[in-house]
Amino acid sequence: MPELHLLDRSVFGATTQQWLVAAGVFSAVFLILTLVRRVVESRLAIIAARTTTRVDDYVLEIVRRTRGYFLLALALQASMRVITPDAKAGVVLHGLTLLIVLIQVGVWGNGLIGVVAETYATGRADADIGARATIRAVGYAGRFVLWALLLVTALDNFGIEITGLITGLGISGIAVALAVQNILGDLFAALAIVVDKPFVVGEFIIVDNVMGTVEHIGLKTTRLRSLSGEQVILSNADLLRSRIRNFKRMQERRIVFHIDVIYGTPPDLVDRIPTIIRAVIESQEKVRFDRSHFLTWMESSLRFETVYWVLEPDFGKYADRQHAINVELLRRFAAEGIRFALPSRRVYVQPGDASGSLGASPPAQPT
Repeated sequence: MPELHLLDRSVFGATTQQWLVAAGVFSAVFLILTLVRRVVESRLAIIAARTTTRVDDYVLEIVRRTRGYFLLALALQASMRVITPDAKAGVVLHGLTLLIVLIQVGVWGNGLIGVVAETYATGRADADIGARATIRAVGYAGRFVLWALLLVTALDNFGIEITGLITGLGISGIAVALAVQNILGDLFAALAIVVDKPFVVGEFIIVDNVMGTVEHIGLKTTRLRSLSGEQVILSNADLLRSRIRNFKRMQERRIVFHIDVIYGTPPDLVDRIPTIIRAVIESQEKVRFDRSHFLTWMESSLRFETVYWVLEPDFGKYADRQHAINVELLRRFAAEGIRFALPSRRVYVQPGDASGSLGASPPAQPT
């Protein structure tokens, strides 16, 4: 019969009947995959809206970025199980499928990098434009690396010799890295600051002998506003190599102060002084007394060392408490007849003074 002869005709290594069956398999698989993608996407969207975790958001992004041409490639591979085309057609189909898969992987990776970068930029650095710019710049670098790797993989699978290309790129990359190593160091330090968050914009920090409030975290530098008003600019890499003291995250403030009284103070009164100091400190709000002792014999005084905690980190609150404590101690000591010791003055001979006149040094600063 002519119909059977037509179905048995060989086309590219397979009969017409086999090609028709393959077309049916191709259509069915493509329709099923498209339906599954839509159902999974709708279900994941509902789950992602109900949860606060990011994993389902990432999975949803992958599903949404699954392109139709990728589903066509999967359907094509399924249909190829039905037939065995000749070698030339098989090579073409394999190369086309590989190219589509690599493009789809690039689309997935590009989307995931973008979502992760945007999550960090908007969720963890809302108050700082520089931090958002740093995260997005790193995201762009990640996308570039991803597509470069996919390009190399495609060239290698298509039989193009890439050893020399990789070697040349490696040498060039080393040269570029050496030339811009300081910039790259600052860039990755900026990423570490944004992700690890040793400090954020608005916090008061001390770095070695520099102190100030963080105003901006950029790709290369971080800027502080010092107490005296000027702006201090620090390299990000140098900043992370230094010891950073973050006062904004202080929960309590430990205070140590000294009081010197004269040597003529009676022993019983000396013994009572720590009790007086403790009572004055505990009369203040949001403080915790630690200790007060006659601790040191000074050159011209008896020194008492007192330690207490202010139960809130604000420096202004501490200053208010210390002011009240000092004023009350003046009143209590005056009532008890306790005399503060004056700073000592040392007598010395001025160098080069033939008359041998005597002078006095400036008073010593209390510690």
